[in-house]
Amino acid sequence: MTTADSSHAADASEEGAPAPRPDQPNRPSTRWRVDLLAVLSFVLLALWVTIRLWLDPADGLRDNRTDQSQFEWMMAHGSRVVTDFAYPFTSDRMNVPEAVNLMANTSVLSVSIPMTPVTLLAGPRMSFLLFLTLGMAATATSWYFLLSRVVVRSPGPAWLGATFCGFAPAMVSHANAHPNIVSQFVVPLIIWRTLRLGEPGRWLRNGILLALVIVWQAFLNLEILLMTAIGLGVVMVALALGRPELRRRTRPFLAGLGVAAAVALLLLAYPLYVQFFGPGAYRGLSPLIRGYSTDLASYVAYSRESLAGDEPGARGLTQNPTEENAFFGWPLLVLVAALVWWLRRDVVVRALALLAVLFAVLSLGREILFNGELTGIPAPWAALENLPILHSVVPTRWALAITPLFGLLLAYGAQRAQTLANRNPSARPQVRFATITVLAMALLPLLPTPLPAVRLEPTPTFVTSGAWRPYVTDGRSIVTLPLPDTHYADPLRWSAETGLDMPIARGYFLGPDTRPDRHRVALFTAPARPTNEFFDEIRRTGEVPPISQQEQTAAEEDLRYWRAGAVILGPHEHADALRRGMTELIGTEPTYTEGVWLWDVRDLTA
Repeated sequence: MTTADSSHAADASEEGAPAPRPDQPNRPSTRWRVDLLAVLSFVLLALWVTIRLWLDPADGLRDNRTDQSQFEWMMAHGSRVVTDFAYPFTSDRMNVPEAVNLMANTSVLSVSIPMTPVTLLAGPRMSFLLFLTLGMAATATSWYFLLSRVVVRSPGPAWLGATFCGFAPAMVSHANAHPNIVSQFVVPLIIWRTLRLGEPGRWLRNGILLALVIVWQAFLNLEILLMTAIGLGVVMVALALGRPELRRRTRPFLAGLGVAAAVALLLLAYPLYVQFFGPGAYRGLSPLIRGYSTDLASYVAYSRESLAGDEPGARGLTQNPTEENAFFGWPLLVLVAALVWWLRRDVVVRALALLAVLFAVLSLGREILFNGELTGIPAPWAALENLPILHSVVPTRWALAITPLFGLLLAYGAQRAQTLANRNPSARPQVRFATITVLAMALLPLLPTPLPAVRLEPTPTFVTSGAWRPYVTDGRSIVTLPLPDTHYADPLRWSAETGLDMPIARGYFLGPDTRPDRHRVALFTAPARPTNEFFDEIRRTGEVPPISQQEQTAAEEDLRYWRAGAVILGPHEHADALRRGMTELIGTEPTYTEGVWLWDVRDLTA
């Protein structure tokens, strides 16, 4: 090894990555072709997962239409921030007359604002679909460059680990309308910039760069940022304890870390103030959502969107199709355990294994659940869930953080197998055959299948033509039947298609429960009012409840509270019952115009 090679190896070791070996020749002339093929494969995989939506843009995600509508609304909000200079952190275009705290919701400003040209030219649905698809591809691409340039420094193992990080079962599950969660492309950048903090003489520059990517991730998903910080903290401590040669870089590392913390806090101070203390702020998730835990049996099962998975089997092990955060299968768990044992001398591998166990334990929630049944065995999360910050984490999502840990371990294992084959030419065919066989047995059952899609009801012409505009002057809103909530969010999609020019009553968002005994915990809509409960019952049952003078008076009061200019009813399976209920409530017959039943209530609410 030359002097230059020795220096390079030392730098790699100090960054926590294996140094390049003589059996790994550097070929810059061919590396770009390999990189291009890797990126192309990630794009094709992302297109494969979302192919049904691309083949027919009129379709939506079958298993999570409400979140899709919400993210289309968020994309429209991002473009409105650019075109109308709207205030980015709250909005009055939903939940009239109150404001929605967008910092306390998934506003994804770091993506929605840059994608403004797409939203304006192609509409919020196309913007959402691009966000979802490119987010998955960009995540795998970002992991690939971190692995191939810093961690294992070999394209084959890097591609393997990156593909798992981007398209593991948990990621495909969250592709059901959670683009903010599958878009983890900033995480490898945070890791990369953290590893660079120890460079002598660059603590200020490196600290600022780390702060910028932290802020980028904060406006994408704070939950992922928290998990990344915990994971990096454990790995950095492990490196400091296990590699004494790194301690001479402690001073620049800590100086850079201090700069990063100071700059990030300075940039995020006001947005975080709005999130925790501004209008619409809440104090932790509801007990129901905080009870979402990972079924212990799901770790050895297969996701419904995996090649070996089945929907009935997966349905009994998770709360809904978007939260299949484990589902690794027995073969992969056995392989990962074997890799940890094989590579146990590597301090980073030991730290990754410790983190995987920690996150798995936290994901079990308050009480261990096995095969759909509570066991009565308490879990550690019960002692942590009420702590500040942690009370806003969905416990099952700790299992999501295991995916990149397994991806890194797969890359380390493939790199070790590749080195072993290169150093033993006579046994190279046998080593490669064994490696491919083991990986195929563990990973082929996890290959993703396309997400199921369903035809969405077209937006009524009344909305697309702008016929609603005379009804929203003087701060009025449009009331839709049923009113939007966790079960029915189409009005958010309609509002998004108007660029949020059409304000709506109530909505689908996280906001505080303002009842005296609820301590402002989060609801997935506005606090209940008599009229929305009345129409929610019709939506569930298809029957009109008995109507008394009390219900009629409450309806008038609620319409005044919502500043309603018009009430509209679009296509719905219980449209007849909804129309009859509204007519009997206010004593006024509607008119049918441009695809909706319309009640003009401006005189009633004046």
